[in-house]
Amino acid sequence: MTKPINIAVVGYGGMGAYHADQLIPAQKQLTHVVGTYDINQAKQELAQKNGHKVYSSFSELLHDPAVEAVLIATPNDVHKELTIAALAAGKHVICEKPAAMDAAEFDEMVTAAKQHDRTLMIHQNRRWDPDFLIMKELYQKQTMGEIFQIESRVHGANGIPGDWRHLEKHGGGMLLDWGIHLLDQLLWLVKSPVKEIYTDLSYILGDEVDDGFISFLTFENGVKAIVEVGTTNYVSLPRWYAKGLNGTMKIDDWDLSGELVVSTNSNDAPAPTPIQAGVGLTKTMAPPSEEATQRLPLPKPAVNSESFYENFYHVIRDGKEPIVKNEEVRQTMTLIDNIFKSARTK
Repeated sequence: MTKPINIAVVGYGGMGAYHADQLIPAQKQLTHVVGTYDINQAKQELAQKNGHKVYSSFSELLHDPAVEAVLIATPNDVHKELTIAALAAGKHVICEKPAAMDAAEFDEMVTAAKQHDRTLMIHQNRRWDPDFLIMKELYQKQTMGEIFQIESRVHGANGIPGDWRHLEKHGGGMLLDWGIHLLDQLLWLVKSPVKEIYTDLSYILGDEVDDGFISFLTFENGVKAIVEVGTTNYVSLPRWYAKGLNGTMKIDDWDLSGELVVSTNSNDAPAPTPIQAGVGLTKTMAPPSEEATQRLPLPKPAVNSESFYENFYHVIRDGKEPIVKNEEVRQTMTLIDNIFKSARTK
């Protein structure tokens, strides 16, 4: 008989409530919310109103023998402290991204997990995004030939969300908020070390943390990537744009609209016809002839074999390998450390 993992949620804000009210109950045969805790009394009352048992303190939660695992969804600066305390209390831990303020803090968390023989997993949920899984399939199957340039962007025009995300001491800013997702996806996709970084952080809104950034990365295998997060973009660029030796693709947004154009490699295709470009003519920038290319539908997004919580359950109960591995998380945290350094040193 399946024994669900009892999970207590620490932090009942936007993400904590999402875990407690939707993600964990969605796997009710495998995971169960046993209670919640938040330092904010209004959040405590909301959690109680939504049917959750509410702990009066973090200590009370940790001393509850019914709690087998703890989900931490708090501001970033207390991830390390809460994670290590939960691990020391014999609880498994799921921690929201970013795992910590930097790679050194994350190393302390991983060390504590090993010392107490508990599982620590980071909720890098964007590995399950359909748009990313399409990009992953195109990269791996080389549908447009070997991909040599990848552009990954998220754009909005609403500024930095929430309150604590505006403050450096809490680990605010968009590099740690959204950049952690895009960079995790990229490193999971391109299995090659990053050898060059150039980054520009945006402070156009006047906050003490970045309201966006653009980073240029070069991998040792030759792949180049542009990663961009913007919060002052009233017109958005495509979510994904990639160039291969035999074609080009774009995914416009999370609705998965986009296009894939590949070469027919036909020796009989006529040369492009010059077009009027502004006040001049060009053949170089003219569209290829119809016989030279073909438009293909974007592939259906593949599905990871398990959801995050299904995988967490099987890691705990069956010793299965985690989909989000801590060594991968550390690589992303180290990359973010280096991006901050790149931005400072130009």
